[in-house]
Amino acid sequence: MGSKDRFDGFSIELFQDDVGEWLAHFEELPHVSAFGNSPEEALAELKEAWEAMKESYIAHNEPIPVAPSQKEYSGQFNVRIDKRVHRALAVEAAQVGISLNALVAQKLSLSIKKQPYHV
Repeated sequence: MGSKDRFDGFSIELFQDDVGEWLAHFEELPHVSAFGNSPEEALAELKEAWEAMKESYIAHNEPIPVAPSQKEYSGQFNVRIDKRVHRALAVEAAQVGISLNALVAQKLSLSIKKQPYHV
């Protein structure tokens, strides 16, 4: 079973801090984290923390968070921006001969950051 399966699809960031301890946390839920003396220990502690969090959600009749990677997306969403930014984007799109939608999609695709070490 992979880490994504073990952690319900959430992405894990795992790194060693300045004092040599390992920290594991969910990228999508940074408040859920755990330390350990080894990567394996940090991941085991994170698993315990995650199971306890799920039990707490259930006990409080709250929905358990779903990892973004496990959700369905339509590929459409609305964004409100300053009208000056809207105008500048429309001008840029016209100058390069593409639609405003294509320009914004291209800019968003280029802005997605590459993540550090994932497990």
